[in-house]
Amino acid sequence: MKKAILFALFFLFTSSVFSQGILKSFNRSQSFFALLEQEKFDEAYAGFDAAFQAKMSKDELKKFWYGLSAQLGVLVDVNLLSSRMEGDVSVVTVEVKFDKDVQNFLLAYNKEEKMAGFFLLPKQKTKIYSKPVYADTTLYKETEVYVKTPGHKNNLVGVLTAPKNASNYPIVVFIHGSGPSDMDETIGANRPFKDLAAGLAYNGIGSIRYVKRTMIYPEEFSGAITVKGEVLDDAVAAISLAKSIPGADKQKVFVLGHSLGGMLAPRIATLIPDLSGLVLLAAPARNLIDVIIDQNADAYTLSKDTTAAGKSQMATLTSDLQKMKSLKPGSIKPDSVLFGLPASYWIDLNQYDQLATAKKLKQRIFVGQGGYDFQVSIKDYNLWTEGLGKKKNATLKLYPALNHLMTPQTERGTVKQYDVPSNVSADLINDISAWIKMN
Repeated sequence: MKKAILFALFFLFTSSVFSQGILKSFNRSQSFFALLEQEKFDEAYAGFDAAFQAKMSKDELKKFWYGLSAQLGVLVDVNLLSSRMEGDVSVVTVEVKFDKDVQNFLLAYNKEEKMAGFFLLPKQKTKIYSKPVYADTTLYKETEVYVKTPGHKNNLVGVLTAPKNASNYPIVVFIHGSGPSDMDETIGANRPFKDLAAGLAYNGIGSIRYVKRTMIYPEEFSGAITVKGEVLDDAVAAISLAKSIPGADKQKVFVLGHSLGGMLAPRIATLIPDLSGLVLLAAPARNLIDVIIDQNADAYTLSKDTTAAGKSQMATLTSDLQKMKSLKPGSIKPDSVLFGLPASYWIDLNQYDQLATAKKLKQRIFVGQGGYDFQVSIKDYNLWTEGLGKKKNATLKLYPALNHLMTPQTERGTVKQYDVPSNVSADLINDISAWIKMN
């Protein structure tokens, strides 16, 4: 049992951590398949490097594509599945959807951004994301937007989902969970933010979701970072963007935070006092380290490791994590790395009490928790209930059959649950929608 394996549980929300180079490779891959579909084989072939051209001729590429199209049909979409760097080569795995079937490909690019490898992968047995029944695209439209954050040179691409033929509609800004994440908060075969956007739009509510900065610009995160640069700066900028959207009601702007995003939502509200309300989904109410300790304890139990070495390692890990709760400014170099993050990050969270902060807020608060959540437990929901249950501005609801992604399940489960496509509960979305429309 390795510490890194256990500790990784809280940081599940990343489909791939990629740099600008990987992003360019994915964009080039999308363009490559578009050129093939348009039968622009000269342009597509020009994207190969000399070594790969020596292995595959232009005619062979054309023959390959015609054969594939005859079998799978018309190109529909290209989605990123994973990415990695191998020296100077960026490697992306993409899921290519055709109208008859789905096929995965691996593409490799050299430092000159020329394609050095193009491989058709064996058929996967894993299921892919499926749209929820409430995703009625006739009722809403999606537009690309950009979050421009002061103090950051790079903008973040996002999507505005707006109900059609509506005016003065409420608008919600989504705040991601832990770790790098795309705008849909993709994890395995699930895309909870995409579901939430569609469901809210079905009920006449707009939303903005955007790529998390740590996913697309990891080079910005070195040294003594805190959640300010990771989450708060962009959240404030996205809220400002929401207030500028034509058709949206500037007096009805809400924040929906999931997991870490829910934990930080009360802090965001202190920065934007005129927010209409906060939606906290699967949000830790305790110190983040306490949540991680519980996650590691669960993982250890599931491992069924009864060896003396395993018990000793678990005890050491727990002790090391407990010690981090006492970190304060000046007690350690801010850029010292502890469990994969700088001490400054842990110190920042140690100084933040989300429950105490939420108690002081005047904005309306909705807390939703899944009973089958194996990442943030009922302990946290009970603490939210204890602290906010008697406040008139707070609404709290437990959904016994939902997991951490707020999707319906039949048991508490493990991370393997995320490999199976499931959509955010329509009941939850309807409850949030009704709550937003109150008053």
